[in-house]
Amino acid sequence: MSRTLKIMTFNLRTAVKSDTPNSFWERKSRILQVIEREDPDIIGFQEATDEMRLWAAENLRDYTVIGCGRGGNYRGESVATAFKSALFSLISLDHYWMSPTPMVPGSRFPGDQSSCPRITSVVRLVVPDETEPFCVYNTHLDHKGAGARYLGMMQNLQRISESAEKFIFTGDMNATPDAPEIGLVTEVLAYRGAVDCTVGLGNTFHGFKGGAGSSHIDYIFTDGRCESAYVVADPGENGLYYSDHLAVCALVTL
Repeated sequence: MSRTLKIMTFNLRTAVKSDTPNSFWERKSRILQVIEREDPDIIGFQEATDEMRLWAAENLRDYTVIGCGRGGNYRGESVATAFKSALFSLISLDHYWMSPTPMVPGSRFPGDQSSCPRITSVVRLVVPDETEPFCVYNTHLDHKGAGARYLGMMQNLQRISESAEKFIFTGDMNATPDAPEIGLVTEVLAYRGAVDCTVGLGNTFHGFKGGAGSSHIDYIFTDGRCESAYVVADPGENGLYYSDHLAVCALVTL
């Protein structure tokens, strides 16, 4: 396979009424505008509730949207993945929880992890008439515990290492580029030629304040070739932003 794909990682900011005037239900038209304008082939979403995931499936008409919630009942926030229905065939979908028992829904690491379960989705895709599938890993590491983030990243890298297929790894890592867990990716997967497509990009989190933002915590990694990458600017419209994060796009050749 040698095909260049446009990848987006996009933390939607979960639906919270107290975010008004930037609650999800007030921002949803702007979210659609951004996706329509950027036209990515694959999107790794974070913080998509059940309602938000259903909304995305109904409104992103060119995409298949898949994923389950992180709770013990498979409900709640998800790391849903969207891919262009006409471009890819889905081979498989898997989820695991970042914990000592990764197949137990809702499980967590002991220690410094927050009360939030953390989950990774694995979407295995192939372009019809091509024989080389690839995997899209999409995650959201813990916002509280540095130890939990490190363990979660190690778990993700172990799973990626178990497959020889090309990979794309997206997510809100809740860690800046100098954090140990970020350096782990290209260190552990150096033998695969893994790269961080977001190196040198600006901040991606602004907390509905706009401007230059406060931190770079959203990433796209791959063992393909990263042709280019950029942060999707959001000047706001009368104080209305598409999210409290900026989406990130990368052109990746697998």
